[in-house]
Amino acid sequence: MSASLLEIVDLGDGEIVLQRANDDSEPLVTIRFSEESRVYMMDNSLEVAKAMIQAGIQAAAEVAEQGEMDNEPAVEAPRVLH
Repeated sequence: MSASLLEIVDLGDGEIVLQRANDDSEPLVTIRFSEESRVYMMDNSLEVAKAMIQAGIQAAAEVAEQGEMDNEPAVEAPRVLH
């Protein structure tokens, strides 16, 4: 993904999106909460969505980092036999 400014937008209908700022393209992430969920969260759905997006970005970074480590040649320690 290119480096650009991202924004989280509450569309007001139970849908919250992560999108590039000043861009009309399709959102990168869409989270939709049911009416029951919104009532349960007592108007904190934006905070919950922020936490979900942050967790997703962190997980994606960890997966990418692990993939980079898997591509590096393994350095084996010298083995000593007695």
